[in-house]
Amino acid sequence: MKRFIIGGFIISVVLAVFLSPFASSFPDGLERVSENLGFVHKEVSAIVKGPIPNYTFPLVKNEKIATSLAGLFGILIVFVVAFGSGYILKSLRKR
Repeated sequence: MKRFIIGGFIISVVLAVFLSPFASSFPDGLERVSENLGFVHKEVSAIVKGPIPNYTFPLVKNEKIATSLAGLFGILIVFVVAFGSGYILKSLRKR
């Protein structure tokens, strides 16, 4: 199971870092609906926008590198949350 998780993590990182710069620039489904309904440009809080708005880092000038970093950061967040949740649930289950 450990090798499966590590392998999945490595594949996820490779896909996020090397393929994300080539993602389509067209809006995704939710963004398209918000454009159609006319509220795409309404101001929202930073929490709602997310930690990496539009998959870019403000301090990184190169757009492709910024997108790769955003993908890597997203993968790390998902794995930390997943393992943290699993650890907490496992420890609660033992009680």
